[in-house]
Amino acid sequence: MEMIFDDLAAFRAVVPAGRALMGLDLGTATIGVAVSDLMWSVATPLETVKRKKFGLDAARLEALMDARDVGGLILGLPRNMDGSEGPRAQSTRAFARNFTARRPIPIAFWDERLSTVAAERALLEADTSRARRAEVIDHVAASYILQGALDRFGHMRREALDE
Repeated sequence: MEMIFDDLAAFRAVVPAGRALMGLDLGTATIGVAVSDLMWSVATPLETVKRKKFGLDAARLEALMDARDVGGLILGLPRNMDGSEGPRAQSTRAFARNFTARRPIPIAFWDERLSTVAAERALLEADTSRARRAEVIDHVAASYILQGALDRFGHMRREALDE
């Protein structure tokens, strides 16, 4: 069964009900991690994983997934401003392939353009110190990515009810 989805509806159809989702903001040095509640309403920033080697990074993510009963992953897909995909997007897709080869779990992509900008703005508005912003920016960005997908799922549910 295919585990990697560009279509959120197809992803939603295979994630078991009553399981949380995890959002990831994959950077070159860190991975921002956020989790949803079981109703897929709210994304909460969780932690920033310092990247080492894929196996170690994946093991840390798996430990977080097991602790939170995660049923699917939303990966921020860093598209260019014109919508095209460059090397960072290809790297994200490669991470998804490698991760599902290690642990079969549904993965979907969410356009992450401007998520870090939005996270930075929110942290500035909260009067967060520069040092604290540097510490939390990646997992706050991951929560923006995950919240965008959760909001889309909510919109899809409302559309289905209106039909």
